[in-house]
Amino acid sequence: MESSLEGRIAVVTGASRGIGLAIAQRLVASGASVVISSRRAENLAKAQSTFDDPSKVLSVASHVGSRQDANSLIEKAIEHFGSLDILVNNAGTNPYFGPLVDIDDALMQKTYEVNQASIVTHTAAAWHQWMKGHGGVVLNIASIGGLGPEPGIGWYNVTKAAVIHLTKQLAWELSPGVRVNAIAPGLVRTDLARKLWEEREPEIASRIPLRRIGEPDDIASMALTLVSDASSWITGQTIVIDGGATNQPLGGVG
Repeated sequence: MESSLEGRIAVVTGASRGIGLAIAQRLVASGASVVISSRRAENLAKAQSTFDDPSKVLSVASHVGSRQDANSLIEKAIEHFGSLDILVNNAGTNPYFGPLVDIDDALMQKTYEVNQASIVTHTAAAWHQWMKGHGGVVLNIASIGGLGPEPGIGWYNVTKAAVIHLTKQLAWELSPGVRVNAIAPGLVRTDLARKLWEEREPEIASRIPLRRIGEPDDIASMALTLVSDASSWITGQTIVIDGGATNQPLGGVG
């Protein structure tokens, strides 16, 4: 099976930096035309300047937490490029650090809207406007945090656990015409995760079997595989990419 995306059209949310931008760049390098979205137009302009061929990239400022914006984003993608083959639900946020019992309603709602509800609204928009009749691929970006409890970022992790389940549910509901998979990254060198790695990267890396934290390109490589024909018989799955961080011996064994 080929991983070439020649002639295909993709939408990537949260694509002005980090993992989203790396995925968009990898898709364009593999032949796709891509719509990149983020909330701030100035950040999108900087991101678009990193692509060699501007004609392959359309920037659309969009609030990922708004269903109206989700519908508009997909509509603009189809109007501009004529179709939609791939949706990458990458946008995420983590505005709160602390115990679940102390989070306030506003931060809880914001995290839910961006990390969890946006998966539904953007996939629904893509389905109803194009993929229901033409097929396609959806890729969600989850997190290894969605696999278990962790100090400080519990609510973020709850929303990412929901992404893993949403991936299974959507894959079942939208098959056979649309494949839906997810990637669960470990700690990656992004601005969103900066507080988790910046001051203690050597210590964290020493506990990861591959002895380094991730880079956005590590995630982009798997994203390309999952949205291409190379994974044509894979759906409903969440692929962990974490340098082996979750592959550790049980306490007292070995």
